[in-house]
Amino acid sequence: MNQLPIFVNLRERKVILLGQGEMADAKKRLYERAGAVLTDDENADASLAVVAIENDAEAKAAVARLKKRGLLVNAVDRSSLCDYTTPAIIDRDPVLLAIGTGGASAGLAKALRQRLEQLIPANLGVLAQALRKARDQIKQAWPDGADRRKAIDTALDPAGVLDVMTEHSEIDVDDWLSNPGSGRFSEVIDLELSSDDPDDLTLRQARWLAQADQLFASADVPAAILDRARADAERFELSLWDEQPVEGLALRIRM
Repeated sequence: MNQLPIFVNLRERKVILLGQGEMADAKKRLYERAGAVLTDDENADASLAVVAIENDAEAKAAVARLKKRGLLVNAVDRSSLCDYTTPAIIDRDPVLLAIGTGGASAGLAKALRQRLEQLIPANLGVLAQALRKARDQIKQAWPDGADRRKAIDTALDPAGVLDVMTEHSEIDVDDWLSNPGSGRFSEVIDLELSSDDPDDLTLRQARWLAQADQLFASADVPAAILDRARADAERFELSLWDEQPVEGLALRIRM
């Protein structure tokens, strides 16, 4: 991962935008949509800067001046000069899906966005808002943090009562909370890895990894596969669980 994707709150914060024309207009619309206050004053006290100048020499000079001030700069169509890039966005407010290619191909990011737009429910934001509104009720239903996370994971799973890929309303969240049950029981699963390539994981294996609380892996399991798990999942050598010698790729998870 060459870039860290983050979501920045720009509402009522100043952003410098230098340049004229189509590129600058597109950036202006994007940043204003995020609530930023745009200025063409290069010396303004700003959080970020965008350089959308057509002339290469002028653009490079402007980028250098802004970086010298310590600002993070986005240079439109000049990825080698960028401190940060702006992704293709799927907006299901308050849910945002961002697709970036590190400046390699804006066209590729756009194509992925268009494909995913067809899959993501148009009212996904309604589900997000309902879950936010019900946060206190959810904590009351599952006081223990681990139980709460498992219950939410189960509800949002494919075919779950709140499956994220289907249309939902606030009523669905209310119905779920009216019969919370005991959440998902802890279970141990052995993943049969076919190779050391994370792209060879099945959809189910990838989902299990994303939900696991603990990982027990043989030394041969590459970091690229383990990185598919949650960052806060505990990680152990499989030998701590199984004293028998392990041959080949072996991964056991506890959910």
